[in-house]
Amino acid sequence: MKSGRLLSILLLLQTRGRVPAPELAERLEVSVRTIYRDVEALSAAGVPVYAERGRHGGIELLAGFRTDVTGLTTDESRALFILAAQGAHAALGLDAALGSALRKVMAALPAPHRPAAEVTSRRILVDATRWKSGPGQAVDLEVLQDAVFCDRRLRLRYRHSGERQRRTYTVDPYGLVAKAGVWYLVADRGGRPRLFRVDRVEAARPLDEPVRRRAGAELADVWEVLRRQVEEREGGIEVTVRVPRDLLDMFRRMAAAQLTALPDDDGESEWVTARLTYPVLRAVRQLLAFSDRVELLDPPEARAELLAAARSVTALYRDADPAGG
Repeated sequence: MKSGRLLSILLLLQTRGRVPAPELAERLEVSVRTIYRDVEALSAAGVPVYAERGRHGGIELLAGFRTDVTGLTTDESRALFILAAQGAHAALGLDAALGSALRKVMAALPAPHRPAAEVTSRRILVDATRWKSGPGQAVDLEVLQDAVFCDRRLRLRYRHSGERQRRTYTVDPYGLVAKAGVWYLVADRGGRPRLFRVDRVEAARPLDEPVRRRAGAELADVWEVLRRQVEEREGGIEVTVRVPRDLLDMFRRMAAAQLTALPDDDGESEWVTARLTYPVLRAVRQLLAFSDRVELLDPPEARAELLAAARSVTALYRDADPAGG
């Protein structure tokens, strides 16, 4: 573990320049005293590293010193070649850069690690897109990328789900996140974290004003807060349904976002009871997708909502029937 930590320190200093000892200690999950001992060990091994104490001090390599050591283990080499779907890199305009970078990494790998990395790249593929997600709307990330990398505020014209009216927002972006094939802009609006689906951004314009992020807030932290808000959002209504066993797998996939409880399957009952949570009463109409194969048991107002929806559908097609049947 110590040799790996020494190499990590060396590579961090080579990349970052002067780094405070407490920051190195936090990143490597050791004490500051251990960091100073490691620096002494590097110096004893001939690495021109030195420490400056004081308010603006830190640990630094002698100017001009570089090492070609990659320090990659076999597992680390393999991990670099297990990459997400090409679509994510294409959307960012980085497909060609990705291929070039991987070729350079392969050339820099220690010879014993190259076969494992090459086999991994041919045997493992991570595709982040969902099954049958449809063609979707083309996403142009160029303007959003520019604002993110140049630290500029953004003016958005945005379409919320289920709304006809477009809204205009001025936001302070932290970055872009791709989740399950969908791109999101993570930004503050009025000093509060917000999530914007990129395919609902109808226009975006960087402003001349510098971004105003909250002190100490990073993209990963803000995303985690927003992700939890989405996943833990309290629904407006909980419903109980019964599902035939032969439909159970499909039901789990299609209703995964709403499913809150599914009893253990004993493998014997013809029907399985499940509970789902919806944000509003009208949303229970999703269950009509299962036709008469899924029965909504409770509460009564949810059953009434489904009945009203079914009657509307019946009236729609009955009125369209030339024979009036």
